[in-house]
Amino acid sequence: MPPQHLETARTLLAQHGLVDLHIDTWIPKRLWGYDPAARHGLGLLRGHFFGHLDLPRLREAGVTAAGWSLTTNPFRTAASREATYSLNRQAFSAWVAQHPSEVAFAQTAQQAHAVIASGRHAILPAVQGANAWQSAGDLDAIFADGWLTRATLVHLTDSGLGASSSPLSFKRNKGLSARGREVIAAMDRHRVWLDLAHAHPQTFWDAVACHDRDRPLVATHTGVAGIAPHWRNLSDEQIRAIGDSGGVVGIIAASNFLGDSTLGAMLIHAEHAISVGGEAVAAIGTDLDGAITPPGELRDGLGHLRLVAAMLERGWNEQRIARVCSGNAWAALVRLRPNRA
Repeated sequence: MPPQHLETARTLLAQHGLVDLHIDTWIPKRLWGYDPAARHGLGLLRGHFFGHLDLPRLREAGVTAAGWSLTTNPFRTAASREATYSLNRQAFSAWVAQHPSEVAFAQTAQQAHAVIASGRHAILPAVQGANAWQSAGDLDAIFADGWLTRATLVHLTDSGLGASSSPLSFKRNKGLSARGREVIAAMDRHRVWLDLAHAHPQTFWDAVACHDRDRPLVATHTGVAGIAPHWRNLSDEQIRAIGDSGGVVGIIAASNFLGDSTLGAMLIHAEHAISVGGEAVAAIGTDLDGAITPPGELRDGLGHLRLVAAMLERGWNEQRIARVCSGNAWAALVRLRPNRA
């Protein structure tokens, strides 16, 4: 990769920033006390599965904002998931409060821009697995304070809301459940982004049919089946549906979903998404720290910078780079939450 591309990439990221719609760095923090505020090396795993990111490396790589996800444990009882979500949210909030000069939560694009302007990394709080609230008595109470920006309906297993695209899905009925429709309705009322990553196609299309058409949809971390057919990747029709809603598709960094272990594979997936969904549909959602193995150039935490350099090497112009890195994600978030301070 020519050195001048890396320097130009730094300049572009300083000007436009980069939004990674989905990272899972809270998983290693929760499981074994990994400190996201400290600088880490590749560790024993050498960049496989976990240990991809921390705040120093996010800053160096030009990642100005990210969707940090709290992941629901599907093996807990339905009743305990809501309590566990509350405890995880409290712990997450306490950690952010301990690092006021480095990070801050943001619930809107306007808030995120203010955080970034202050020199801090903007955290868009999210949940992976809305079955956290499968048995919640008052869904409106879950979302009313606006803290949560988005949630996936399902993760790698089926839930009482719908079916997963994973081979671990054993439901006969792959569609959205009545409870799933209730959760979507509550998310729509409170303008919580409906994330359709991980959803089985039938659950996906049921959700598209019942969600509020004034709300953009999102699939924050996915590949595209038009490049690499895989149970985890979206079809062209699914990409168009998200694009038609005013939403975005975040391209994942998992080599097995990309069908290739090179950095350029992410860009080939993004280009295909643009070809079927338009220039406004593609974004970045790496899923780093989400138990994935990314291309080698992404494993040391500086891959976002190299990804932008690779965009330059492929001949992308500044407008496309700015849109995919941040502009499309911010535009969709403004549509979701247009008038909040």
